[in-house]
Amino acid sequence: MPQSFAAFDLERASLVESVDALPFGVIVVDRAGMILEYNSYESQLAGLARERVLGRNFFRDVAPCTAIREFEGRFSDFLVSPDTSIEPFEFVFPFASGPQRVSVVFVRVNFDSDRATICVARSEVA
Repeated sequence: MPQSFAAFDLERASLVESVDALPFGVIVVDRAGMILEYNSYESQLAGLARERVLGRNFFRDVAPCTAIREFEGRFSDFLVSPDTSIEPFEFVFPFASGPQRVSVVFVRVNFDSDRATICVARSEVA
């Protein structure tokens, strides 16, 4: 393996470890909703292993309760908006164990319209 690829792998591994250490869920999705990154906190919150969700559609396969205007529609609008790179809102996930109120923040780097990060933090029970 060329040295530049080895360095990239080390940087990526370090980034994944850093994201896994965050005290909230992190889901990086592309414009179509495909999951590119999924951290440990989100895996525990949703009860889904990272390996099971990477490459799958967040809105259709992983969290179909988000395939509504208030979440997926908001995400689509956010990706193309020239006005903001951060958008916070509250949402209730209807988990089998009971409803879970969460704070959600959409984050884009440099107004990237091809992918964004969905950050999810637990709030009080709904």
